[in-house]
Amino acid sequence: MAPQIRTFTQDDDLKYHYIAHTSLDVIEERVNSTTKSTECYLGLLYAMEEVAVYGYITPLRVKIVLALALTDAVIRDTEMTTVFKALHMVYYHSVSNPFLKLHSPSDSTSDGACLLLAGSPKWRSFRQRVDEVARAVGVVVPTSQA
Repeated sequence: MAPQIRTFTQDDDLKYHYIAHTSLDVIEERVNSTTKSTECYLGLLYAMEEVAVYGYITPLRVKIVLALALTDAVIRDTEMTTVFKALHMVYYHSVSNPFLKLHSPSDSTSDGACLLLAGSPKWRSFRQRVDEVARAVGVVVPTSQA
């Protein structure tokens, strides 16, 4: 079964906010407790209930958190590193787009947080690229050919 990027219901709102904020705390602890490291992949941050949370921090300190449903399948660090690097490149290409105008004169507030909403048309290309990464991860590659 291919991985799916899902939105959550209002009932799960508090749960996923807790997961996100806890993940950011764990990332800060790991980054502050180690010496300068060139490794971006932080590995498994923690497992809670039915979710395993992984972390990644870019050289510019952009934090990427990925929460996966816990299963009996083994998830290798190399696979997770590949997914995080792909997501990092998607983000990089999106914010490097000279035509992406986050702060247009018509914005009534200086806060750009409202522009980062999942439904914002300004981030349509980013969402499409993230969906492409999810589809690529879901592809099962045969290990041997008969």
